[in-house]
Amino acid sequence: MRKIIYTSLALLGLILSSCTDGDLDPKLSINKPNTEIKTVGDLKVVLGGAYDIMTTYAYYGRNVMVFGDVRSDNAYANGNSGRFRTSAAMDMTNADSDANDAFLRMYAVIANCNIIIDANIVADPNIVGNEAEINYVKGQALALRALVHYDLVRMYGQQHVAGGDLNSLGVAYVKHFLDVDDMKPKRSTAGEVKSFIYSDLDKALSMMDKAFDKGNKKAVRTTMVYAIKARVALYFGDWDIAKVSSQEVINNSGARILTAVEYAESFKANLQPNSIFELAFTSDDNRGNDSLFRIYNNTAYGDIVVLEDLKNQFSSSDVRGNMITIQERLRLRNTGKFVKVDINVVLFRFEEMLLINAESSFRLNAADPLALTNLNLVATNRNATPYMSVSIDNILLERRKELCFEGFRFDDIARTKMNMPVVDPVKQTYDDLGLEGITYGSSRYAFPIPLKEMNANANAIQNKGY
Repeated sequence: MRKIIYTSLALLGLILSSCTDGDLDPKLSINKPNTEIKTVGDLKVVLGGAYDIMTTYAYYGRNVMVFGDVRSDNAYANGNSGRFRTSAAMDMTNADSDANDAFLRMYAVIANCNIIIDANIVADPNIVGNEAEINYVKGQALALRALVHYDLVRMYGQQHVAGGDLNSLGVAYVKHFLDVDDMKPKRSTAGEVKSFIYSDLDKALSMMDKAFDKGNKKAVRTTMVYAIKARVALYFGDWDIAKVSSQEVINNSGARILTAVEYAESFKANLQPNSIFELAFTSDDNRGNDSLFRIYNNTAYGDIVVLEDLKNQFSSSDVRGNMITIQERLRLRNTGKFVKVDINVVLFRFEEMLLINAESSFRLNAADPLALTNLNLVATNRNATPYMSVSIDNILLERRKELCFEGFRFDDIARTKMNMPVVDPVKQTYDDLGLEGITYGSSRYAFPIPLKEMNANANAIQNKGY
C-alpha cells in the first residue's frame, strides 16, 4: 500500500523465499523489479516469497487464525504472555501490534503477487507450454491477491459497523506494484472490493490450465480458486456463487471427507485426504514460541484458552470434543489441532466446502435435500447425532464445531448480523467503550487501520470508533 509496505516487507519476502524453484537475485531493483524477472522460474520464486509471508506469525502462521476464535464465544486470552489481550477484549487502539502486523504482512503478500501479475515476460518459443505455464503462475498470483484482499476486508472493512453495508468503506484494493500514480491509495467500498475479488478469481480461472495442477496441495490450483470463491460468496451472501463454487470443489477436487477414526490423526500429519490447500511449514519456517502450537497449549506462550461453552456443544460421542482437554488449573485447551510447531496450516479443506454447500443450498431453497445431506455428512462422520432438519442455527452450530480454532467463528457471527455472544463475561472481558457486551454494528466488529498507515497515507481514513 505505502512505499514501506512495498519495499521493506514485499522485497523481504522475495529474499527469504525458498530457492527450490529457481534462483532470483535478491538485489531486485526497487523501482523496476520486472526487469529482473525474465523466466517462469523467476515468477515461481516471487510466488514462493508470497507463500513465505503468509506463513509468518502475523498472518496464517498464527494471528489471523487466532483472531476468529479469540474474538468470539470459542476462546479467550488469559494474558499469559500479553498476546491477544487487546484483540480478545476488542478494546485495541490503532497502535496495537496484533492487527497492525497482520495488515502489513497482507499487503506485503499483495505486493509479491502484483510483481508477478505485472511482469512482462515473453514466452520462450523453444519451450513447449511456456506461455501456458507463465499464465498459470500469473493466475495463481491473481487468486492469492483475491484471497488476501478478502482477509483484509473482513477484518478492516466497515460493512458490519454502524448500519454499514456494501457501500461502506472496505480497504484499498492494490493492483500494481509501486504504482507511481497510486502510492497513497484510497479505500474502495466493501462492494467494490467484493467485485474486484470476483474479477481476480474469474481471470485466474481463465488463465490457469488444469494440466498444470498436478495435485499439489501446497500451491494454488484451480480447485483452490473455486474454494476461495465459495468462501467469499458465503461471507457476502452470494448464495448462487457459493453453491456452484463449493459443488465444483466437492465434485472435482479429489479430496474427501475424513471418517471419525481418521479425524483426530489427521491433525498430526500433512497432506491429508480432506486437504484442498495448505501452507507448507518446513524446518526453516519453524515459528517456535510464535507458533499456533505454543499459543494454544499450556506453554509460556499459551495465551489462548478454550471457553467451556464451546466444549459443551459436543456430545460425548463426537470425536471433535476430544480435541479440547483440561490442562493446568482446570483450563480447557485446544490440544487436537496444530499439535506440532512445524505442522502445515490447512487453509481450505473438504468439510468446509460441504458446509458452505449445505448453507447456500438451504438459503436458496429450504427444501433442497442437499442441505440436510451435506450437513449430516459432516456430523455423522464425527460420530455426532445427525440433524433431523436444517436451520441456520444448526448450520452455524456445525460450522462452530467442525471449524473451531481455524479462524471462522467471528466471521460467521458478523456475516449473520449477530450480537457477540458473551458466554463468560469475566473471561471474555468484552466491552464496547464502557458499554456492557458488544452488539452488532459496534465499531469493534472491525479492526482499526494501523497508525503507521494513517501517518504515511494522506488518503487513509480511520475506522469508526478509533
